[in-house]
Amino acid sequence: MTGVTLNGVVKSFGDVRVIHGVDLEVKDGEFCVFVGPSGCGKSTLLRMIAGLEDTTSGAIRIGSRDVTHADPAERGVAMVFQTYALYPHMTVAENMGFGLKMTGHPKAEIDRKVAEASRILKLDAYLTRKPKALSGGQRQRVAIGRAIVRGPEVFLFDEPLSNLDAELRVEMRVEIARLHREIGATMIYVTHDQVEAMTLADKIVVLRAGRVEQVGAPLELYHDPDNKFVAGFIGSPAMNFIAARVDGPGMVTAAGLNGPTPVATRLPEAGAAVTLGLRPQHLTLAEGNSHKVEMIEALGGVSYLHVSAATGEKLVLESRDTPSVRLGDHVGISFDPAHLMAFDAKTELRLR
Repeated sequence: MTGVTLNGVVKSFGDVRVIHGVDLEVKDGEFCVFVGPSGCGKSTLLRMIAGLEDTTSGAIRIGSRDVTHADPAERGVAMVFQTYALYPHMTVAENMGFGLKMTGHPKAEIDRKVAEASRILKLDAYLTRKPKALSGGQRQRVAIGRAIVRGPEVFLFDEPLSNLDAELRVEMRVEIARLHREIGATMIYVTHDQVEAMTLADKIVVLRAGRVEQVGAPLELYHDPDNKFVAGFIGSPAMNFIAARVDGPGMVTAAGLNGPTPVATRLPEAGAAVTLGLRPQHLTLAEGNSHKVEMIEALGGVSYLHVSAATGEKLVLESRDTPSVRLGDHVGISFDPAHLMAFDAKTELRLR
């Protein structure tokens, strides 16, 4: 297996630039996830690595080879798409081995590789079935098996779980994580679901509008985001953001947080506007009536309370206990200021 390196990679469609000079190193055997909102360029970047989109400028290397302008078949990659793209008239075994059959590999070698892939993916009992007799999760495992059989240097996944229901998505996340541990391949995975990104990745690349916002390990991005976008995108429910104004060194006033609040970070001069960030689990109910309960999401083991201040600011609180409040109640809130993050109101960069 081998790694992938991008140097100043740019993609334009006519006069419209959609990927803006991306630099990235995916190490040998690493599970790297591209994440971001729809239209951020993550699938385009993956297709450029696969050779399915031309690279306008910059360089793409797989291992020691420059593959910037190489044909897809010459890159040593295998791609798993959102749609399964299985041949309905072929069995599972025939679907998995079809690529090798077309390139003239001996039948004994094809059978051996299909058997190994089916063992890894627990498909032995389904090899003689056709796709119509499989569940969605089983079909996706066959599509992954077809990639394994090819023996690629790099696996590329383009939102492979988006067509599955919630239960199957969880099951397949576990399967893909186990697959990575077992075969140790370099994998690049695209998703808009930050839960998938957090649970699967060794490294997350957060993209916005064709640019890399931050690269790092999942918990690094969660606990130490570089800007407001990353802080809001990583974590579910999303971080609460509250407009505030600097009172002086280490103090701000935020209407949604009941007056002057200490912030243990560098702040601009008094009077400057900043944005405070506070995750739902760091807010708790308290005595008072400063916030109105607008909505309660009771999920069993956890509940999310949506509250709003009289001045209009909205917050989400996480509670691990069954809340004793009802819709329309007025409550107070409390929090540990040590959990506050501060962002420049104009640049949205983290203040540290």
